[in-house]
Amino acid sequence: MPSELIIWVIASLVTAFIVSFVCTPVVRQFANRSGIGVDVPKDNRRMHKVPIPRIGGLAIFLGFMISVLVFCEVDSGLRGILIGLVLIVVISLIDDISPLPALLRFAVQTAAAIIVVAHGVRIEFLSNINIFSDQAYLHLGEWISNIVTVIWIVAITNSVNFIDGLDGLAVGVSTISSLCMLIIALLVSEPNVALVMAALVGACAGFMPYNLNPAKIFMGDVGAMSIGFILATISIQGLFKFYAVISFAVPFLILALPIFDEVFAVVRRLLKGQNPMSPDRGHVHHRLIDMGFNQKQAVAIMYTMSGILGLTAVVLTASGEIRAMFLLLAFLLVGFVAWRLIGFGRKTAPPDETADSAEPSAQDEPDGEPSDRASEAETSDGASAKEDKGDSESGKD
Repeated sequence: MPSELIIWVIASLVTAFIVSFVCTPVVRQFANRSGIGVDVPKDNRRMHKVPIPRIGGLAIFLGFMISVLVFCEVDSGLRGILIGLVLIVVISLIDDISPLPALLRFAVQTAAAIIVVAHGVRIEFLSNINIFSDQAYLHLGEWISNIVTVIWIVAITNSVNFIDGLDGLAVGVSTISSLCMLIIALLVSEPNVALVMAALVGACAGFMPYNLNPAKIFMGDVGAMSIGFILATISIQGLFKFYAVISFAVPFLILALPIFDEVFAVVRRLLKGQNPMSPDRGHVHHRLIDMGFNQKQAVAIMYTMSGILGLTAVVLTASGEIRAMFLLLAFLLVGFVAWRLIGFGRKTAPPDETADSAEPSAQDEPDGEPSDRASEAETSDGASAKEDKGDSESGKD
């Protein structure tokens, strides 16, 4: 691993971090003063007590974009990704300001995915999961490849939005996933992918201090959708691209948490006869809250789960399937023992838990409808929040 590449990766990460960190309070102040892109609690689904800006994802986008344009080689594939990303940011920002129909959002997301595919970014090979076959890889063919790629991009783009339900949850999980993809890109000698991922890690990390519980600003659809789009498209460039038996498993391990929550939510709603895009309160983070955990504890558990899966993907890439399998089994065993011994299975919160520790900060609108998010309003920021027209976040599934 060239030391020069490491220097450039650090520079890309730090640049994105600084831009995002500096721009976030500017975006927050703009939203509070103008009233544009502010989530006002107006129904019992929203848990936060005061209005909170929900266009913080703009700062993440700016940090990422500036770093990529400065440090990365913008080839045809990356150019298509950036064009599609701008389209996603525009439609998501409009949706954060004035909610749009789900069908329109879906159409724009599909168009952005098609732009990426047209620039040559495709899932062309998959590992053959049939262990009895002599063929190690499945060549998808042009049409199947295009369809599979579009489905993957649209699904992952929305998956980050599904877990954006507690303060700091989506941005933290995204940071962990991006960091794992960065490490893997370095391991498999994909320097441009590493630089792009470093930019995303830095942009998310720069936004995180303002989004941790109690949140001062939410990333909104513009943040969740853009992060999901970047993870979806760059995973094709850097994870599906290298031909090994593990190439199929690695992206799914890294993005397992948002993928599981999205699939579980859609299936759950369909079984209940509901619109799969209709918000509900059955996500993993909601279930943790209902078990008695406060927001910070629930987010920490989700971070741990994401970290374990991401670490397993890294080990799988570096050391092979057997070691990764043993690592994952060891983590699962330790987690199960901890669950039983420490009482992670409790059903209700202890009597002395504070009210806001039991409240979920949930954003419950899968595909971008204004969601409920619990944000603890009693903070040192609380008073100024009310004068400022608010300091808490709107969420989206």
